[in-house]
Amino acid sequence: MVENQPIRFGVLGCAEITRKVARAISMAPNSTLYAIGSRSIDKAKKFAADNSFPSAIKIYGSYNEVLEDESVDVAYIPLPTSLHLKWAVMAAEKKKHVLLEKPATLNVGELDEILKACEANGVQYMDATMWMHHPRTEKMKEILSDRSLFGELRSIHTVYTSMGDKNFLENDIRVRPDLDALGALGDSGWYCIRMSLWAVDYELPKTVTAHRGPIFNKSGVNLSCGATLLWEDGKLATFHCSFVSNLTMDVSILGTNGTLRLNDFLIPFNETTASFSFSLRSRFLDRALGWEPTPKEHVVPTELPQEARMVMEIVRLAMKIRDSGSNPDKKWDSISRKTQLVVDAVKASMDKGFEPIEIVS
Repeated sequence: MVENQPIRFGVLGCAEITRKVARAISMAPNSTLYAIGSRSIDKAKKFAADNSFPSAIKIYGSYNEVLEDESVDVAYIPLPTSLHLKWAVMAAEKKKHVLLEKPATLNVGELDEILKACEANGVQYMDATMWMHHPRTEKMKEILSDRSLFGELRSIHTVYTSMGDKNFLENDIRVRPDLDALGALGDSGWYCIRMSLWAVDYELPKTVTAHRGPIFNKSGVNLSCGATLLWEDGKLATFHCSFVSNLTMDVSILGTNGTLRLNDFLIPFNETTASFSFSLRSRFLDRALGWEPTPKEHVVPTELPQEARMVMEIVRLAMKIRDSGSNPDKKWDSISRKTQLVVDAVKASMDKGFEPIEIVS
């Protein structure tokens, strides 16, 4: 193996999100889109042509052929969630690093099997939660971590909704019980839960209680739901996710001294900059005629979009393993597993009549 050789990505499937990640691979230094496979060679060829993939890309008529290619370093897996366990384990067994779309799995038991396979084969695991890699995220963490500034964290409130059209609500894989049985909870709720856990440095809540009034389709797949997460020290988080409300991506994080807000936490309004507001020791003006001080807007530029920075991170880790014999970074295993545990708890609470579910790690 030649040092500084680009990390080569093999993609399993022609999901819509692949178009975004393929572009990110082409933008990120030291990475290359090497191969793509679909269940038919014709579909893979058409997808590659429609998206102007490099002419040198390897095109395969099966997922297995991508994993059999010894030149593939990282397997990017954007398949339906019900297929993640099989293909992520197989990728690890073929010594491929695993970049796995969210939700990671249908339940934490499946994720544990994937993580075990990655550990046994010395490969890096990472889920594809892109917003975590934006420099805005690091800047927000600096403020939240400054107790003299932000104070004690009291609550986190997140909303991620999008309005699916008739075709989406009837045919998309995310509303089919055989493909993505977690529905909106797994797709949109995953991001909200991750944001709440990120804000508290991944301390798991003591209990999770689903909100009453979730919406399900005729097949029993969740289209809209929410939950409250409660920690032993009294801080709490709420979230709402939905496929049947207008596009919204709001976050409010409340402390004793300050409040941090953003309205585009998953996908920034602008690819080259992202912002958030911070209010410090807010109070009413005389006779409650206004506020002071007004929130301060923080604008964070980035040379590369967050998905390219995500690719850069797994490339960096893969190169350390390849070139220096380093061990995989287990941080991503832990973060992904904790997110999945909360997803599981929300589902369990809905299944059990909205009872509080205690988190057991």
